[in-house]
Amino acid sequence: MLKFFFSKGSSALAAHILLEESGAPYTTCEVSIAEGAHKTPAFLAVNPKGRLPALQTDEGIVTENPAILEFIATRYPKAELLPSTLFQQAQARALCAYLCATVHVAFAHGKRANRWTDDTSAMHIMRAKVPANLRDCATLLENHLVEGPWALGQQYSFCDPYLFLFEGWMAAYDQSLDAYPKLSHHAAAMRQRPATQAALGVHELD
Repeated sequence: MLKFFFSKGSSALAAHILLEESGAPYTTCEVSIAEGAHKTPAFLAVNPKGRLPALQTDEGIVTENPAILEFIATRYPKAELLPSTLFQQAQARALCAYLCATVHVAFAHGKRANRWTDDTSAMHIMRAKVPANLRDCATLLENHLVEGPWALGQQYSFCDPYLFLFEGWMAAYDQSLDAYPKLSHHAAAMRQRPATQAALGVHELD
């Protein structure tokens, strides 16, 4: 059985949704970032990076959202979460990579500015730039990376729960998706899925 390590309200929500979609048997272990539990020796033994999510499998620990998402999709093929063609699989990986390496980092420059500098004035400048950077990401996603109704078109896949996080990242900086119809429709469609609702309930999000 899989064991899923998560913190409420974190990006672990994406993998949590996909676990629900997959029908996989799994248990959970909450590791509260707010309480510093991700920095304890007990959790660092699971993931030395001290980051969530993490997924314990029979073969070892998988970390990082893109890897965890694809692992779940591949391990549980009956759920049809893995795109059907090699090209679409590559497109799903590319979208997850962009969300992980660019979009999430843009968001993190607000709450986690101290990762990049000790200069408080530089932190302030980085935080002030977050809304504009997120809008730039939204424009690129809307115009070039999201097909609609799901990220890759008609087939729901492992990258959709990760894309769903973008709505929350925008809202955290009072940015609306109203100007981005594909992203807005995607977020609304995600909220209608029972798996999303179940994971949101655990994370105590509406």
